[in-house]
Amino acid sequence: MTTTITAQRIAFALAAGAVSLACLSACAPLVVGGAAVAGAGMVATDRRTSTAQVDDQAIELRGAARIRDIANDYMNVTVTSFNRQVLLTGTVGSEADKRKVEDTIRGVDNVRSVVNEVVVGPGSSFPDRSNDTFITGKVKAALLDQNDIFANSFKVVTERGVVYLMGIATRKETDRATDVARNTSGVQKVVRMVEVISEQDLANLKAQQPLSSLNSASGSSTSGSSSAPASTSGSTSSSRVPLPPMEPLPASGSAAPATVPASSGVVTTPVR
Repeated sequence: MTTTITAQRIAFALAAGAVSLACLSACAPLVVGGAAVAGAGMVATDRRTSTAQVDDQAIELRGAARIRDIANDYMNVTVTSFNRQVLLTGTVGSEADKRKVEDTIRGVDNVRSVVNEVVVGPGSSFPDRSNDTFITGKVKAALLDQNDIFANSFKVVTERGVVYLMGIATRKETDRATDVARNTSGVQKVVRMVEVISEQDLANLKAQQPLSSLNSASGSSTSGSSSAPASTSGSTSSSRVPLPPMEPLPASGSAAPATVPASSGVVTTPVR
């Protein structure tokens, strides 16, 4: 029975990956990391606030639009945002282009930090991209099969066999997810980009999540009725993609959002 369920999950993940891959052009200069996949169910189960999830989508779209403005024939960059922290993967033709891409993304509204994993070198081939999609599907399916991991705590990104785990999780969850990913066939290395929280923080988060999600959703609908259209806010962004308004980050002296403890921080750790 377990084998059947696992096979079904892998098949589902691969089918979703195949649809995404089919949308990619071999000469596309950049990719947006899952900007259009979040739905109502994700908002309800994600450890980010609903506002942070919307902001992540906006960061990915705005970032992609800005990179498109500076792209050349040797630039193939993926922009992935989780809790307003951005991972850059892909390839560029020079170190100058790599720095330019990072500086461009740092200028996008509400980006808290950038981890630049872009490689200077030739772009990945179609078989490479297909294999990365396959690996991502297998890792996601493996995480879903674990009883001691909440799979929605992690976003999985794969680039040339290197798996990046992004998320909000306890140290125990992070280590467990790392072990699962590392033991998935085809994975060359695991890099953890996780905001590590304590067990008590997690308990508090679970208690606050339903209320905070409801408040964030109602707050968004209220502000949406009185706020200016997205095109009006475009004056602060070079993106030409219509987007919802982004809530400003809290000031440095103000309290952190309920779902992200003030003591948390991203731990970026390569695991071979």
